[in-house]
Amino acid sequence: MNIEEILEGLEDMLEEAWSLPLSGGKCVVDVERIRQYLQDIRLNIPSEIKQAKLIVTDRNDIIQQAEKQSEAILRKAEEKARMMIAREEVVKQAQEKAAEILYQAQNAAKEIRHASHEFSDSMLKQSEDALAQALKSVHDTRQALRSTIQKKGSNLPLDQQ
Repeated sequence: MNIEEILEGLEDMLEEAWSLPLSGGKCVVDVERIRQYLQDIRLNIPSEIKQAKLIVTDRNDIIQQAEKQSEAILRKAEEKARMMIAREEVVKQAQEKAAEILYQAQNAAKEIRHASHEFSDSMLKQSEDALAQALKSVHDTRQALRSTIQKKGSNLPLDQQ
């Protein structure tokens, strides 16, 4: 069960709660069930954080792979350039071709790095948004729960009830 499903369960439980007659809208809820939902939230938040860390690790792997590819492309371009220069009759063509290959390799490496950075940033932004939304939902649910409990007449903080 993910955090969204847990929060939906909490909302459903609050909607299905029994209203007490002449209580001004106060309801009866299953405290143990709420505690279980909160425990489930606590257990799921670390998995979403792990997922964000995996995205960061994947980003680093993508960048490393891009750098390795660019180095391989550069080595290949340099090797081709040396081979072409060795041929006396096409020295000028070899130099032009080597420069072109090197330019293309550098551009390809830049594009790969840029794409991996954009992908990683997008994934991190999505994770950040999901975590922020989940945290806001937990906060709002907790506030609603506190309000419900305090409406019952208890002046104790939620942690002491």
